[in-house]
Amino acid sequence: MMPVHVLRIYNFVYFSLFAIFLSFLPVYLSSIGLTKTEIGLLIGLGGFVGMVAQPMWGIISDRLRTVKKVLLLLILLSVIVGAVLFQSQQLMLLSGLVVLMYLFFMPTDPLMESLNVQISQQQGVAFGSIRMFGALGYAVASMIVGYAGEVGGRMSYVYLFVGYGTLTLLLGFLLPDAPVSAKVMRQSDLKAFLKARKTLLFFALILIISVPHRMNDIFIGLYVEHLGGSTVQVGYSWTVMTAAEVLFFALSGKLIKPGREMAVITLAAGCYAIRFLLSGLASTPEAVVWLQIMQGVSFVLFYGAAIQFLYRIIPEEWKATGQTLLAVLFFGISGVVGSTAGGWLFDRIGGEKVYLLMSAMAFAGVMFSLAVWRTVEEKPDSGTESRIKSKIGE
Repeated sequence: MMPVHVLRIYNFVYFSLFAIFLSFLPVYLSSIGLTKTEIGLLIGLGGFVGMVAQPMWGIISDRLRTVKKVLLLLILLSVIVGAVLFQSQQLMLLSGLVVLMYLFFMPTDPLMESLNVQISQQQGVAFGSIRMFGALGYAVASMIVGYAGEVGGRMSYVYLFVGYGTLTLLLGFLLPDAPVSAKVMRQSDLKAFLKARKTLLFFALILIISVPHRMNDIFIGLYVEHLGGSTVQVGYSWTVMTAAEVLFFALSGKLIKPGREMAVITLAAGCYAIRFLLSGLASTPEAVVWLQIMQGVSFVLFYGAAIQFLYRIIPEEWKATGQTLLAVLFFGISGVVGSTAGGWLFDRIGGEKVYLLMSAMAFAGVMFSLAVWRTVEEKPDSGTESRIKSKIGE
């Protein structure tokens, strides 16, 4: 079987596992009696650990010149820890297990995305044509987990996590590994990249927009329940989100042109602002569920353009490290801020006002994006390396 087909199947299974942890951990924690503040602090603690773990594993991957082997090791450890996590109810034990999941499981996401981008470049196919299968797996799993949680209760989460995790691990042995760069790895190249004004402005923009995005990721299930929705409707909200992702990942090559990434990020930030404003004004869980269809325009365009821009400016031999640095902002720092502040605010001012605040934050992202657009944007070089990097947007 061709590497691209194997990778597409693996994306479907891997992101199904990711859906259980990312989407339903807050729902599980709420079901055992934790407050929104406690849930936010737990996930914020995990996110803090992820800020260190994600770049660490990325550097290890680059140093060992293998993404696949590091990915499989982390998934094995994650399945073991997750099996215990979804059966635990004591706060101290939960804290340690969440920390371990952010140490082992969350760093698998940037490694997976690095593998997706590098294999797509090697095979000459669009990144979105591979990544859309991950979104499809996320959508299907969200519906399955939502129904299982409603019918079988919270213990169904552990069975599904272990089942999907075992399948993810076994299929992983069929994966191709990322191509190895022939270039010598120099610390000076990475330092120069990190100190560049363009890099700093780009990372600041990603952080501003990703905070309200992560707040929605963490609290959408609790907000649906807050409005009177069921666990099934929580699953529906994630299914709608990821179904929209499938479509837009398929179209992302046509929508995200090399050299126009900042324009796309600005548009996506505006869509976030509208989406969260309407969610805050919604009075029924059904309305919130259907508003998640805007995930395609907001998240996919934002995330796809961010990856494409990153791979255009980072040294080739530091790709996995760059992907993990992006994840630190997207899942680490923004997750810490979004979960801790969001949980505290949810308990004190209510979900509706939290979503209105998220809308204001996304609008601030629009303004910042417009301010730095001309500063960080440039046309891709005409050299071979730039043409290769632009493949993720074809």
